[in-house]
Amino acid sequence: MKRLLMILGVLAAIITSRAAETDSVAPLCPVLTVYTAEVGASKITDTYLSPLKYDGLYAALHFERMQAMKFNPDRWVMQLKFDAEVDRVLSPSRNSEMWYGGVDASWGMMHRWQVAKGLTLAAGGSTTLDLGCRYSMRNGNNPASARAAWTVNATGYAAWNFNIGSLPVTLCYQPTLPVVGAFFSPEYGQLYYEIYLGEWNGLAHAAHWGNYFEMENVITADLRFSATSLRIGYRNNILSTHINNITTRMATHGIVFGLTHEWISLSSHKKHHPQSRIISALY
Repeated sequence: MKRLLMILGVLAAIITSRAAETDSVAPLCPVLTVYTAEVGASKITDTYLSPLKYDGLYAALHFERMQAMKFNPDRWVMQLKFDAEVDRVLSPSRNSEMWYGGVDASWGMMHRWQVAKGLTLAAGGSTTLDLGCRYSMRNGNNPASARAAWTVNATGYAAWNFNIGSLPVTLCYQPTLPVVGAFFSPEYGQLYYEIYLGEWNGLAHAAHWGNYFEMENVITADLRFSATSLRIGYRNNILSTHINNITTRMATHGIVFGLTHEWISLSSHKKHHPQSRIISALY
């Protein structure tokens, strides 16, 4: 009897030590990279250039990097995004052309909760820098209108992991809503040549929902064939500003398609435990 109790005690000690060892092992946090393209419809109104509403097509490229944060990978994720966009729109009579080219970059962190099996919700904040320019082919004296804005945003996502047959699929919805920030706008009728000569007063304005409203909605589905997935989806972005009697409206609706890849960076100088947990940023 004593021998049996001794054996059971030794086994319990071994199991406890192995469990403690497993819990103390640092998890692996793969990097999720996303490369997508977008095509769709665009509508632009910029009363600095013209009172008319222009509509046409747009195309964009998107890069994204997501990873669980090392300090608390089960609860916090980081997201880095870069976008480049080109729009070509026409006046209602189709005799005037306007172009828009812009880039933006954002970085944010989100806290996530697994609310049900396969369903994750996340909420957090991000900061974005937008730079761009609208160019009217019709205007000769003042053909361009610059866009520059820095915002602090509320963001989050809802991700649902499920299977279609034997194929894993992740359906995700992510909204982004700027809350405060600053943006550029000249005075009504002020020439950019005058700004070039030094008339810089009143060009920067505090951004709030009364004069600067933007909303981005992205819905995607990742078909996960392996570490590389096919991403398809829809993106909608609405921008509305009103300052110095200048009104700007931009709206895009587009189809998203591209690839995602999840990879782990391993250091040759650091040993990794074979029982390390893998914590994905999205999947």
